[in-house]
Amino acid sequence: MVVAGVAFGMNRMGTVVRGDAEQGRYVQDTALADGAAAAALEKLTEEPPPVRVLAEEPWKASDPLEARDVPAEPAIGALFSPGLDWDDDHHCSGSVVHSAGGDLVVTAAHCVYAGGFRNNLAFVPGYEEGKAPYGVWVPTRIDVDPRWVRDSDPDADVAFIRVRRAGHPGQRLEDVTGAHPIRFGQQLPVPARLVGYPNDTERPLGCSNTAVADGPTQLRLDCADVPNGTSGGPVLTSGNSLIGVIGGRDGGGDETTSFSSYFGDGVRALYERAVRD
Repeated sequence: MVVAGVAFGMNRMGTVVRGDAEQGRYVQDTALADGAAAAALEKLTEEPPPVRVLAEEPWKASDPLEARDVPAEPAIGALFSPGLDWDDDHHCSGSVVHSAGGDLVVTAAHCVYAGGFRNNLAFVPGYEEGKAPYGVWVPTRIDVDPRWVRDSDPDADVAFIRVRRAGHPGQRLEDVTGAHPIRFGQQLPVPARLVGYPNDTERPLGCSNTAVADGPTQLRLDCADVPNGTSGGPVLTSGNSLIGVIGGRDGGGDETTSFSSYFGDGVRALYERAVRD
């Protein structure tokens, strides 16, 4: 979370100034993506997923209002940037969002673009303790709002990543993990929860509280101890519907508060662009 440079590890991981910056789009090079998947698999263990039924439980606010360990969920995962700069750490979080193509991940824009698009991303859904129970998925395309490309606008800190599983042609992510339906124009306040992967632990954290509006373009959820690495993790409400991703103002928040760019017309337009071929 916090500022993009910290959550990203910009001093360690390279970016490429490539793609269509005016449109905020990057089509990933297949060889680079396969290399990222291979590098990730050197550090991870692929094994059958746990037998776990995820049922929506009655909502209640966390008490105290601070993040704590939660079970890994199939449709929520960690973002890695493997390669020559690999340091065994994941740097951001993401989640699977429903789309007709079944191949869409959502995260924060600052997790994928900082002066250029990251070209060595790997998404590991359900990640926990070095295990990749649902495989390693790599981008085919990344879409961010041009406002983020131009000036890192915190109201546009959202990115959509279309992915594939290297070595498994035809397999769709959503068929493997399930997906969150996405809601635009959600009325606030509303009961919500956030989930993300701190970059110094190997399991997710979560926290529940009422999500409120912080001005017309930001969503705020007050929970303490939501650290670096959780950026891009989902903000979910009833029906496990996605209404935000950790990011936005102040790179995602501070020690007691998390933000998300509000999912209004701008995010809707970005989503619709991302799902078009």
